[in-house]
Amino acid sequence: MLGLKLKTDPRWVNIVESNIAEILSDHAWCEQKAATNAITMIINNSEKEELVTELLNISREELEHFQMVHELIKKRGVEFHRERKDDYVGQLAKFLKKDGSREQSLVDRLLFSAMIEARSCERFKVLSENIKDEELAKFYRDLMVSEAGHYTTFLNFARKYGKVEEVNKRWKEWIEFEGELITNYGKSETIHG
Repeated sequence: MLGLKLKTDPRWVNIVESNIAEILSDHAWCEQKAATNAITMIINNSEKEELVTELLNISREELEHFQMVHELIKKRGVEFHRERKDDYVGQLAKFLKKDGSREQSLVDRLLFSAMIEARSCERFKVLSENIKDEELAKFYRDLMVSEAGHYTTFLNFARKYGKVEEVNKRWKEWIEFEGELITNYGKSETIHG
């Protein structure tokens, strides 16, 4: 369904299990950044009523996820680490088109967002199926469904605001780029690492 070129090696979960505090902190910050991304798109596209309405829902949901992860951190008595740069997302951001119209920029930002949600969804699936901690397995299974919904929403809006053939072509470029990029990751206890 997600169309990703490379699946995460389930052995990544062994790395995650060695430092649950790190994965939970990183995950919390990923949710905060996802909410911020949605709000930024609202600010830059306030005239698009349907998009704003949906992005408000997504930003609220992402903040709820942030709170849920923070509650887990507190419940488990682990340290909530300071926010760190997400190198994976930074590398994806470099692939965003810097030229073109406002509409083309929006479409590419929507595809960028869809790509992050797709990889997050895939990582949550791997966690839900392989982590020994039953509470976390269920937690990530539930979040996986939500991330899949966000992925679909961003992709559908990209197709709404761009020419479908061009959007599909660009989405294939994103898939190819991410497929190469992700080969450098899966070696640390972070959601995208």
